[in-house]
Amino acid sequence: MRLCVIPARGGSKRIPRKNIKFFFGQSMIGYSIKAAIASECFDKVIVSTDDQEIAEVAKSFGAEVPFMRPDELANDYTTTIPVIKHAIEWFDDQGQSPSEVCCLYATAPFIQEDSIRRAYKKMKQERADYCFTVTSFAFPIQRAIKITVENRIEMFYPEHFETRSQDLEESYHDAGQFYWGKAEAFKQQKPLFSKGSTPYILSRHLVQDVDTPEDWKRAELMYQVLMKSGELD
Repeated sequence: MRLCVIPARGGSKRIPRKNIKFFFGQSMIGYSIKAAIASECFDKVIVSTDDQEIAEVAKSFGAEVPFMRPDELANDYTTTIPVIKHAIEWFDDQGQSPSEVCCLYATAPFIQEDSIRRAYKKMKQERADYCFTVTSFAFPIQRAIKITVENRIEMFYPEHFETRSQDLEESYHDAGQFYWGKAEAFKQQKPLFSKGSTPYILSRHLVQDVDTPEDWKRAELMYQVLMKSGELD
């Protein structure tokens, strides 16, 4: 069985209720659920939540909520992999053990169903433990600077002050959309950022974290441009 798990706890602090906050006419979580279903990759699309209102919204978009997430996995310090592990083991106990699982974030309004399909194929072809979305940094990280406690500037890597940008190795970061993985890899809590993973690279203009009010505003602006350009359905 191929399972999609969308984690969506109720206690978001920086943007209250962000998982079900309206974003261009529908609850934010609706974009993720609809993309997962439209991809036709999954036998089940579920939402893991501790919040009854989120559960009802999720069901209205066609997702299942077969259990309520326990409190110990719904606090500010819970990371993603234990939440996915819990969902997999719940299905194991029901005699419906998943073989592959996709963790799909609830705040990913730019997600596209074709990306979900292509990433799954890439994981299978490369026999990887995981395949997840990444994107490149817009500026070389080797030339990053920091502001000291004295309010002065320092380079993180001063040895690259005179290195041309085109001579520096390109670097990438997690794009925060979805994470395909073997069920056993999630259950063993293997690290995502490791040689067992393969990347699915997205263009930078299709990536935006939604963690702060500033992020939300930027996502709104980006969404309007992407819709106008025809890059989003």
